[in-house]
Amino acid sequence: MTTSKGTALITGASTGIGSIYADRFAKRGYDLLLVARDLQRLETLATRLRHETGVKVEVLKADLVDSADLHKVEQRLRTDASISLLVNNAGVASDGTLAAADLGGLDRMIQLNVVALTHLASAAADSFSKAGRGAIVNIASVVALLPERFNATYAATKAYVLSLTQSLHAEVSEAGVQVQAVLPGATRTEIWERSGLDLNAFPPEMVMEVNELVDAALAGFDQKELITIPALSNPAEWDAFVAARHAMGPNLSLSSAAARYKPSA
Repeated sequence: MTTSKGTALITGASTGIGSIYADRFAKRGYDLLLVARDLQRLETLATRLRHETGVKVEVLKADLVDSADLHKVEQRLRTDASISLLVNNAGVASDGTLAAADLGGLDRMIQLNVVALTHLASAAADSFSKAGRGAIVNIASVVALLPERFNATYAATKAYVLSLTQSLHAEVSEAGVQVQAVLPGATRTEIWERSGLDLNAFPPEMVMEVNELVDAALAGFDQKELITIPALSNPAEWDAFVAARHAMGPNLSLSSAAARYKPSA
């Protein structure tokens, strides 16, 4: 039996990416607090991990779109000193155009992908900063970098997660808190079926298996990467992307408009 490294709170833990994170962190010696709506799946996973690893596993049934349930999870992060790691994994996708969207469905997606994630990241940042330790892993998506290629609102929610993670890192890194955003590409999980998309329509070479995705993300975590893109083989491409963004920095806010926007004489 390994010595506990604290408790990892994982949202969306009943299946897919969240369940593999649970498996991997249990094997690393973390106790677990598994959060999802599907209590039966949570219990099945918890029973297996207790048996295989000997760590403590607690399950918490919660729908993070529901404000009362979200508050319950948020309060655990703020008050439970044993929690040392948050994996903000819960999320949904959608299909179709913005013009034809079911706005109620989009509201629920924004509530889960953006609002719930923000509340939990805030609670973890507060608690972990005070403790001078901890880690926050936010699951974003490569569509944050390619918004023209996917559903507008889903891409926007994941761009938010990327931006939030970058800003949060600047806020808490000096307090000893590690922050990581993971940007998966197409990954074989149930999110596709739930959103009405057919993963089999993708070229096979574009689709990563979930075990490989999480193991790559954890390798990035161990390397203290702020942004991990598991499929990107040449990190210089990301470095160039970041460098180009920073190069624009001195010219983004000036007292005078660019010459091309001024009336000609």
